[in-house]
Amino acid sequence: METGSFSPQGIIAGDHPLTHQPVTVLSGEGARVRGSVMGKISIGAASSAAKSGGNTGTGTFVLDATTPVLAGAKVGVYALRCITASTNGGVFRLTDPDGYGLGDFTITGGSGGTVAIANDIKGVLTDAGTDFIVGDGFDITVAAGSGKWKLAVAAAVDGSAVPRAILAEDLDATSGDVTGPAYFEGEFASEMLTYGAGHTATTVEAALRAAAQSIYLKSVGAVA
Repeated sequence: METGSFSPQGIIAGDHPLTHQPVTVLSGEGARVRGSVMGKISIGAASSAAKSGGNTGTGTFVLDATTPVLAGAKVGVYALRCITASTNGGVFRLTDPDGYGLGDFTITGGSGGTVAIANDIKGVLTDAGTDFIVGDGFDITVAAGSGKWKLAVAAAVDGSAVPRAILAEDLDATSGDVTGPAYFEGEFASEMLTYGAGHTATTVEAALRAAAQSIYLKSVGAVA
């Protein structure tokens, strides 16, 4: 267990108690140095299917092939349901796995018309030969992620954008998963940490203190 105040050779910046736990860094992450600010892969793949019992309408909902899951998505089942039926169209409401409404979406363009949906999940709803009726819809399931760890990059959509830990030693996951210690509590020198693209000490500070975590960042000034 590392203790003591900050020195230029270290990342510790105070006497707040340190705790660490093992984390598994994802294969292909490459070499990550001690002090890297890491995020956990909590969001997995998405899949879509007609609601239980099937639909009267023959239209489709197709998830985006590149980014079917967007930042902020939750693990669980999203419900997309027709709340207003119309000829060659309809209004659909999207709710998240906790039942919160994420918006209403109207198919436009006549026969074969479409509407794009991009709120937690991303895809296209399309009209077809037989009109949708009220209650028709699709269930979109977002699976849990692997639970492995990556450098927290702000644009990540797999949950790892949220910083949750700081590597306690160098780890090289170039050719395979690798497990090592990461800090979940302590006080650290912000200038000595390694941040992923889009992140700075300012953007990660609140998240590192959230929930049960007690990671505090402290500016120690310029470091040689």
